[in-house]
Amino acid sequence: MGQSSATATVEQTSVQWRALCSRADLVANSGVVAWVDGAQVALFYLPGEASGKQLYAVDNRDPKSGANVIGRGIIGSLGGDLVIAAPLYKQHYRLEDGTCLEYPEQQLRTWPVRLLGDTVEIGLA
Repeated sequence: MGQSSATATVEQTSVQWRALCSRADLVANSGVVAWVDGAQVALFYLPGEASGKQLYAVDNRDPKSGANVIGRGIIGSLGGDLVIAAPLYKQHYRLEDGTCLEYPEQQLRTWPVRLLGDTVEIGLA
C-alpha cells in the first residue's frame, strides 16, 4: 500500500490544477462541455456512483465521426466499466481511460478532474 500512496503523491504534484467551472454548472448523470486550452472537454458528473469517483473529463470530439458530440452521449455500464455511448455511431468509450470497447484503435483523450469544494478543477500537465 505504501507504494501506491507514493505514486499517488507523485501524480498529484506533477499535475497543475486549474479552476474550470462550479458544481452548479454540472448536470447530474449527464455531460456538459467546457473549453480548455483549445480543446472541447466533456465533463460527466455522476454524484451517486458507487466507486466514489464522481467526475470524469474526456475529449468531446468523436474519433469515428469527427463531430464534437461526446458530451451528448448516454452514460451506461458495460462489462463493469462506466462508458459513454457516442451519439452518432453508438460506440462505447470507457470514462476512466477513454478506450473504445468496439474499436480499440480509437481513444478519447482524458484529463484528471476533481471537485474542490464547489469548484471543478481540471489537471493540466
